[in-house]
Amino acid sequence: MKVQPTELHERVVAIDMMRGFSLLGIFIVNMLAFHTPFYYINPYTWYTDPSDKDTFQWIDIAIQGSVYPLFSMLFGYGLMMQFRKSQERGISFIPLGLRRLSILLIIGILHAFLIWSGDILITYALSGFIVLFLLRLSRIWLVTIAFLLYVIPNMGLALLSYIVSATGEEFYTGFQEIESSLDAFGSGSWMDIFMQRAADWTYANIESGSLLLIGMTILPYMLLGAAAAKGKLIERTSNKKTFWITLTAVTLVAGFSIKLLPYLFEANFYYMFVQDIFGGPLVAIGYAGLITLLCQLTIFRKLLNPVAKVGRMSMTTYLSQSVIATTIFYSYGFALYGKIDVLTGTWMAVGIFVIQMIFSEIWLSKFKQGPVEAIWKRVTYGKIK
Repeated sequence: MKVQPTELHERVVAIDMMRGFSLLGIFIVNMLAFHTPFYYINPYTWYTDPSDKDTFQWIDIAIQGSVYPLFSMLFGYGLMMQFRKSQERGISFIPLGLRRLSILLIIGILHAFLIWSGDILITYALSGFIVLFLLRLSRIWLVTIAFLLYVIPNMGLALLSYIVSATGEEFYTGFQEIESSLDAFGSGSWMDIFMQRAADWTYANIESGSLLLIGMTILPYMLLGAAAAKGKLIERTSNKKTFWITLTAVTLVAGFSIKLLPYLFEANFYYMFVQDIFGGPLVAIGYAGLITLLCQLTIFRKLLNPVAKVGRMSMTTYLSQSVIATTIFYSYGFALYGKIDVLTGTWMAVGIFVIQMIFSEIWLSKFKQGPVEAIWKRVTYGKIK
């Protein structure tokens, strides 16, 4: 007997809604790096125009560090749902999961080096490989492991960042790298862009140690999502309203209080680190709770159904965002790299997302899933139903 992918009638609307919401937030944050050399600047001091400063502050507090944790938790939630389904059918999920994640890893590598260096799929796949072998654990163990993996190293890094901040060390601004990025992406050849893309990926993931740091954060997020799925917390929202209301209120208040720290005190290494690492995931959980509760209302589900449709096509949406944005900003397209402000880039992200909602609505009226999802499914399961 073969494990089959999740069918339409089995889908949970709130999960798709969260995915769609996350994809919009991720695109708004990523847009900063699509049109400027964001890796090499200190955004708290780089922006001098009031419009840029205000827009970045809004993104930093409301979205940055809060949407990718939510999407990571949903990834873990989805893995557990697939694992549970395989258990019900009496077969092992490990071979299927390994095949599915291996395909994701390949897609991530192609995306990172041929389209955009800010890829997150590689880290998702690598973290997912570990999660696969922990799915049999109880909810308590999943939460405990996630807590230990997250808190212990990040508390140590928080202490280190505090020490660095106390020395007066300033955030690195790579003026040479900024110039190189502007030349390559703004007017360079395809090979120039490829080399700069590879350099950006290496800097962001290897030289800065972010690949390890992201793994230390994304893996625990996935484990938390898997634990939540084991308890069917989203599916049982109507029976757990008090839990969800309390969790949402507490995490949003605590999360936003922490995320305001760089603006209330000083935008140094310590407050920037604490803001994203501890404030970000709390806000992410709060957003998850808010969407879960609102999805209990029929009018909300109908009004934002297009967002859920985008969530059903998450891989197609994510990859197409990179293709569209790099075409707009890189020299092989419209060559607008470094030529627009933060507010314009943000509205462009929203506008493109609206187009993606329309596309998703039309596509899913004719097909059961997005085009990339269909290919992924065919390679994973061997056929398209």
